Amino acid sequence: MSVTPRRRIRRAAWLGPVCALAVTGAGLTGCGGEDPDAGTNGLGKLSADKIHAKATTAAEAADTVRLHGTVEAGGSRYTLDMRLKADGATGSVAAEGTTFGLLRVGEQLFLKADAGFWSHDDGDAKAADKLAGKYVKVPQSDPVYKKFSGFTDKDVLLDGLLTLHGTVKTDGRHEQAGVRTIRVTGDDGAGGALDVSLEGKPYPLRLVRAGSAGTIGFSDWNKDFALEQPAKDDTLDYGKQLPSS
Repeated sequence: MSVTPRRRIRRAAWLGPVCALAVTGAGLTGCGGEDPDAGTNGLGKLSADKIHAKATTAAEAADTVRLHGTVEAGGSRYTLDMRLKADGATGSVAAEGTTFGLLRVGEQLFLKADAGFWSHDDGDAKAADKLAGKYVKVPQSDPVYKKFSGFTDKDVLLDGLLTLHGTVKTDGRHEQAGVRTIRVTGDDGAGGALDVSLEGKPYPLRLVRAGSAGTIGFSDWNKDFALEQPAKDDTLDYGKQLPSS
């Protein structure tokens, strides 16, 4: 039986929505033999282990990155917005109802916060007022240096965050901020989930940490930013150890 033009039109009208559902629902294939890897970097054709390895390699090779999201560490929950490069970082950290700035240039770490951050039950209010709003130089011997310098170290952060625990598998095609991604998981998500860009270099774009220990976004890969010592008028060297707070 021949197909009339009207029937062809009706079939085409139904076929469009069906293809759209197939692409949206499965996230893997289109209709009519379309190649889901067309226009991508080809990462989706690789095994999960290779995808994860290429993402890690690309991240380590990048000069800069912006990292933003939440991290649980040492029993505390931190909200980070940090821009990092090999010789330092700048940004902010929020925890326990307060937000403070972090700046590291080389080995020198500075912390900037308001008086409320520096005050404590038996503390000196005058000291808190003196430190408020200043870039306070953190001595390397101070516990604060060890606690917060890791948030300014690109290699340390990426090495810890990009680890997936357990058996690594792929988990379909997705999208982050308009960029197509391939997702890899550890132990079906229990060991973490990482979205890797299918466009351009295979940079990590989003991480859900194992054990629901936070969600991190990655952006501005290889976009340079200024990293300078704060002005002397805005800097305060408190001494060998900061006041506890």
